Amino acid sequence: MKKRPFLLALLLAPFAAVAQPGVDRPQPRLPTEPLVIVTRDGTRHTFRTEMALSPDQQMVGMMFRSSMEPDEGMLFDWGAPRESSMWMRNTLISLDMVFIRADGRIHRIHERATPLSLATIDSRGPVRATLELQAGAAERFGLRVGDVVEHHIFGTAR
Repeated sequence: MKKRPFLLALLLAPFAAVAQPGVDRPQPRLPTEPLVIVTRDGTRHTFRTEMALSPDQQMVGMMFRSSMEPDEGMLFDWGAPRESSMWMRNTLISLDMVFIRADGRIHRIHERATPLSLATIDSRGPVRATLELQAGAAERFGLRVGDVVEHHIFGTAR
């Protein structure tokens, strides 16, 4: 008889995460910092970026949010170069993902990620950070691999 409560708890464990703060609703807005992307022609595009620094903030990211302004973003600072794998689980809006090397140069851009998709979106090489922007931003602003991101984490801020 003592096995039943243990088995029930074991069976329900995967569903316990649903009730945790941030896993079933958007996280509160994170502190923002300015970030500038300088395209190859010298044009400067400024964004207000929420800083996702802790593992909990990074796990939730843009989940459950219904909108993002054209000049907003979320920067996931990994702290040191590493492979970055993202997904769109519980993410209701399409996003562009910009993978940024430690020197501040754009390494890869994945445009218009599919909302709610569980497919992984990989950096395809070590990056210091991943920037999520409104879907279509990369095309709208003419962002390309090799463009420079100015922000203090890359040592490129002005």
